[in-house]
Amino acid sequence: MTASARHILVSDESVCNALKEKITSGEMTFEQAAKENSTCPSGAKGGELGSFGQGQMVPEFDKVVFNDEVGVVHGPVQTQFGYHLLEVTERS
Repeated sequence: MTASARHILVSDESVCNALKEKITSGEMTFEQAAKENSTCPSGAKGGELGSFGQGQMVPEFDKVVFNDEVGVVHGPVQTQFGYHLLEVTERS
């Protein structure tokens, strides 16, 4: 199974929750939030991670990407890197 996803990485859970609220309310797009706030290099591309297989990402990430609803903003998801908002854009 493969999936495509995008994410936003921040160091603080409250920042993550605030960004999720702004995205779900339509105040800002996922891409805009990623470009302005993500500490991951993928932020420059709107959080785009491209396509990847199961086991290529950390377990907490995989659990959401391969099991939860496509096209919905999920999170905060905590990993050793910080707090993520995840959006699964495709799964096959």
